[in-house]
Formats: sequence, C-alpha cells, structure tokens
Amino acid sequence: MIYFLEEDRLEAEKSNQKDSVDFRPCLGIFDQHETEDWKDYLEISPIVCEELFGEKTCKFESHDGFDYITISIPNAVDYTTSKHWIEVYYRNNQLLFFYEDNEGKQFLTKMLELVTSKGIKVLSLERILYELFDLLTEGDADYLEAIEEEVFKLEEALLTSVASDYIQNIMGIRRKLLAWKRYYEQLLHIAEGMQENENGLLSNKMARAFHRLSGRTMRIMDNIVNLRDYVSQVREAYQAQVDIKQNEIMKLFTVITAIFLPLTLIVGWYGMNLQMPEFRFAYAYPVVILISVTVAVSSYLYLKKKKWF
Repeated sequence: MIYFLEEDRLEAEKSNQKDSVDFRPCLGIFDQHETEDWKDYLEISPIVCEELFGEKTCKFESHDGFDYITISIPNAVDYTTSKHWIEVYYRNNQLLFFYEDNEGKQFLTKMLELVTSKGIKVLSLERILYELFDLLTEGDADYLEAIEEEVFKLEEALLTSVASDYIQNIMGIRRKLLAWKRYYEQLLHIAEGMQENENGLLSNKMARAFHRLSGRTMRIMDNIVNLRDYVSQVREAYQAQVDIKQNEIMKLFTVITAIFLPLTLIVGWYGMNLQMPEFRFAYAYPVVILISVTVAVSSYLYLKKKKWF
C-alpha cells in the first residue's frame, strides 16, 4: 500500500496503478507479494532487494543515499521465543516498511493510526519513522514494573516459605529479561545509527529526537540490567535458604547419631558371644538399662546446652 504525504496528512493511493505514482514524499507498507510488484518502479536498491524476506539479523546499515533497518519485535504473548520482523528502507522522499506476517502488519497499522490520531502539525517521513521507534518502546516501562513486582512477590514468598516452583519462576523471569535486553540492545544500536545521520536524511530537530530516544532506551536497558541483578540476588537468597535447611537436617541427623552411638557401643559390647562376669549379677540387666538411659539423657542435655538444636 502506498500513501502520499499531502499537506501534513497521509493520503492512500487508491488506484494502485504504478503509472499514477510519482516521487512525491510517500510511505509504503508491503508484504512480500506487493514488494515484487513495486520494487522496480520504486527503484528500491538491489542491495536491499537481495536481503528482503530472507535470513535476518537485527541491524542498521547506512548506504549511499539510503538507510536500511531490520528490527525483530518480541511477541506480546511469548517474549522469549516468538518474534516478528519489520524491515525499513528510508531515503529522500521515500519511507518503506516491509512485513512478513500478520503481527507485523498489525503493528504497522497501529503505527499509522497513532500518527493520524496525534494530529501532528508538521508531519514528515522522518517524524513517521520516529513514531515507529517511539511505539516500539510504548508500555515497556509498565511491563518492567510488573516484572519487578513479580520478583518482589517471589522474595516475600521466600521469607514466608510458602512459594513453590521457585527455580522455574526465577528462570522464566530471567529468560524474559534476557529477551528484552537483546531487544533494547538492537534498538539502541539503531537509534544511535539514526542520530549520526550519515546520509543527512534527518533534520537537526529529528536527529535530536533520536538522541533523546537513545537516552530513553539506555535508561530502560539499565533498568533491565538492574532487574536481572535483583533476580540473581533473590535466587541466591533462595539457594542460601535451601542450604540452611539442608544444614539443619544434617545437624538433626548428627544429634541423633551422637545420642545413639554410645548406645550402639553398649549393644555391641554386650552382644558379644562371651561369658562376662557381670552376667552372674542379678541386677545386671536393669543396670545396663539404667546406664543406657543415663547416657542418652546426658547426651541430649549436653547437646541442648551447646545449642546444637
């Protein structure tokens, strides 16, 4: 779909005829099929045509006369594995977006609706491009705040010892934060490349806007890193609590062993198949019982006094 920039508003090209499209400032949103139909007429660089809809990595490339950007956007449902791609081709009087799936199309449609609803007084292609990146960070601060609250609740549950599946929850949060860290690293790289403005495609005002975007992206990245550190601290606290519980269990077994070891010695001693002199003593059996009880009670009191348990 082609849109013309007419007097600070976007007008859709309804005829969809290539001979009616001139090179006034225009915005294009294409899938793979539409790209094949329009690429020659719009004179898209062969360098870009070779890379469109192929194997991708997140990148910003500033070529002679145009900028080419590839962005991966995490899926709103599954942040860790699922993502969709958007590619951007920007040169003088031409801003083209390419998408592969329905999620990418919905994102670009939302971006256009946002640009239209804002009532921007001086609408330009560079401003539309900036709005795209502004939308890419929309709501992320609230999302990270929700993750922080989730980690805080895990920490509270750790103190009250009512949490279960601790490791799974912590690892899930760490994977989310890692996915967002990678996402913001690419955004920072692209924003820094845009603000350098090697091709002079941006005005000084928009170059400063991308500079502010870089600063905001960096602050969110710092927040993500701090959250990862917080999660690591909670995980270490959980592991420390597990170690303490294991030590308590081992201490209990040690106490039991310390109490019953002398009794085991007595049992072993009198279990030998020998004729001991005290066997002829009438009260030998009660005396052995009394000695055993005395040893057990004495061991218990001694260990209790030493605060072994």
